[in-house]
Amino acid sequence: MAKLQPDLHVKSIYDIDLDMLKNRSIYCLIMDIDNTLTPWNSSDISDELGKWVKGARDEGFKICLLSNNGPKRVERLSVKLGVSYIYNAAKPRRRSYQKALDIMGATYDHAAVIGDQLLTDILGGKRMGMFTILVDPIDEREFIGTKIMRWLEKVLFNRRPFGKGETRP
Repeated sequence: MAKLQPDLHVKSIYDIDLDMLKNRSIYCLIMDIDNTLTPWNSSDISDELGKWVKGARDEGFKICLLSNNGPKRVERLSVKLGVSYIYNAAKPRRRSYQKALDIMGATYDHAAVIGDQLLTDILGGKRMGMFTILVDPIDEREFIGTKIMRWLEKVLFNRRPFGKGETRP
């Protein structure tokens, strides 16, 4: 169960303290797309998201999108944001997380995984020994498989494992 416990739980990516990550020597961000950065199945980039990503990149962070989606949408979003990407990631398998680290020239101890699902994003990051950040989903609309996974998360935990803004010691 420890592999399903995020190190940090925040409402959205905009609540992530980038200075705290820097203080932990984290300079690479592996980020989910659906309901983490954009509403499910959307290719729209909000001005707020564009500014946040640009700000993180200006602060020296490398970013790689990691998605189970197919290539067209993931590539389109990565081009709009100016970041690296991996599609058909088969999260939570380790292979795609390692590939993201290789793309960014990083090791697990200098990377954080950011996503909205415990059984894919957080589990995958934890399996690799990375710092993990759980965000609340942006929208209620989701892929049917995601709805099933969220039901399973509720059964396993009866609630989210940490309150918003709490970090694990």
